[in-house]
Amino acid sequence: MLPLRRLPPLSFPLPRGPTPRRLFATAASASTAASPLPWPGLHAWRRAPPSDLRTWGPHGPCASPDAADESGSEEASAGSSLAEMGALVLSTADPLAKARLTHAAFSRLVAGLPVGMAEAPDHPARPDKPIVVTQKEITTHKQMGVPLNAYMLHMLAHVELNAIDLAWDTVVRFSPLRDTLGDGFFVDFARVADDESRHFRWYSQRLAELGFSYGDMPVHNLLWRECAKSSNDVSARLAVIPLVQVPDHYLFLL
Repeated sequence: MLPLRRLPPLSFPLPRGPTPRRLFATAASASTAASPLPWPGLHAWRRAPPSDLRTWGPHGPCASPDAADESGSEEASAGSSLAEMGALVLSTADPLAKARLTHAAFSRLVAGLPVGMAEAPDHPARPDKPIVVTQKEITTHKQMGVPLNAYMLHMLAHVELNAIDLAWDTVVRFSPLRDTLGDGFFVDFARVADDESRHFRWYSQRLAELGFSYGDMPVHNLLWRECAKSSNDVSARLAVIPLVQVPDHYLFLL
């Protein structure tokens, strides 16, 4: 963009009086009336098979050595539907086990597991650490005495762990609305959960390489608190969580 002082002059005069307001109002009405354009990569994302690139190697994502264990464990085959598998994930406290079960559930869904129905817990199970504090009590990396990269990675890992639980809570909590929402709604959220579980694995791996692990630093619970407010309204859930809260958490890191 050119600096303001070098912008070329307008080739037409601006109207005076209330006309500009009418012009802007008309343009705003037209933009809101138009249907939003879909994400160009949506269809490719939906067609993609489950990704086993769950380890970060020297040249980027690569297959995990324990990829077979993630879908072959006894727990991974426990649920008879996607919703039951989601409830199992939400009831699992260990973050890496939660990520493994998520990948197993999505892999089984792609292989033909039905969506089904289940009851969501009031809140997801979590480990004893990290310590949960208020947002105002989150201190800087300097105050904690930790490197900035480890501090940022821990925050990102926390966002991803919340995103896993939020996606599964949406699948499980609104599974009674399957006939209204359609199977595609639940398949999309299960795929989101699988993506987030892969990201959580990457961040956890890098934290370990730096000598840290998820749970070493305090976190806040703002994202899940907002999720609980939309537990009875799927429209509110779609508005508050994916469109507002999650992007806001990533911007908070910048």
